[in-house]
Amino acid sequence: MKSILRFTSLALFGVLFAGMADNAFPQAYPNKPVRIIVPFPAGGSADTLARTIGQKLTESFGQQVLIDNRPGAGGNIGTDAAAKSAPDGYTLLMTPSSIISNPSLYSKLSYDPMKDLMPVTEVAWTPNILVVHPSVPANSVKELIALAKSKPGQLSYASGGNGATNHLAGELFKSMTGIDMVHIPYKGNPVAVLDVLNGQVGVMFDFMITSLPHVKAGKLRALAVTGAKRSPQLPDLPTVAEAGVPGFEAGTWFAVLAPAGTPAAIVKQLNNEIVKILNLPDVKERLYQLGAEPRGGTPEQLATLMKQDMAKWAKVIKDANIHID
Repeated sequence: MKSILRFTSLALFGVLFAGMADNAFPQAYPNKPVRIIVPFPAGGSADTLARTIGQKLTESFGQQVLIDNRPGAGGNIGTDAAAKSAPDGYTLLMTPSSIISNPSLYSKLSYDPMKDLMPVTEVAWTPNILVVHPSVPANSVKELIALAKSKPGQLSYASGGNGATNHLAGELFKSMTGIDMVHIPYKGNPVAVLDVLNGQVGVMFDFMITSLPHVKAGKLRALAVTGAKRSPQLPDLPTVAEAGVPGFEAGTWFAVLAPAGTPAAIVKQLNNEIVKILNLPDVKERLYQLGAEPRGGTPEQLATLMKQDMAKWAKVIKDANIHID
């Protein structure tokens, strides 16, 4: 009888000790596949960046990193799915900076980007190029402004859609220069570029990855880049600010976010790994080919960027009276 009791006590102690050990020494992260949600279709910039980072994370983690494209509603469908996922580090979001303008564009959102998601790191930043069709009689930003002022409401500019980052860049340009250009939204950037190439629309703040080949081929005329500094791909091309609109800066940043409540230790680990990846020579070269600049940085730096840009673009959206419902 005593031996039975002794065995039972030892068994219970073993169970308790195992439970304590599990709590004291949790399994290392990650111990299963990680999913990166991209709220846009495959083949776009966010998708390309997610796959580039995901492949390297797979190698460093020893766990597969899966890319989950959830396009629709200006990125809101995929973003909502990420915001409502378990905060355990196994679901991440690769998003462009449109995430912080959406609250001002849509009257009803099912998520709050500042409360339901938390920053991991900025990944990359890409400027737009201010391009015109060769038939537009303007060889500089100042000449374009003068042309638009001489023909108010007669010049038009294309964008990838209402609320797209290049739409907002155009509205910022209009507000800072006092010109009147008509916005022509398209269902996607490729269609918009095609009409600019055909001369149907004269002006566009296009993504560098799209316009650069056409500029080099002489099919579009580049007037300036929209970043704070010149692009290494077009070092002789001035910024919009240099070319006559001081303080102008617009572009698209991409970042990795996680559901709010994700453990700080996991966020730190993800930040360390992704920043390390962004400093790899082959990754830098890949991003350079895309016309993007690798960034990195801390979660706190990304949080500050999100807050500042949300205020900046909210004013542009309000002043231009842009709404998407």
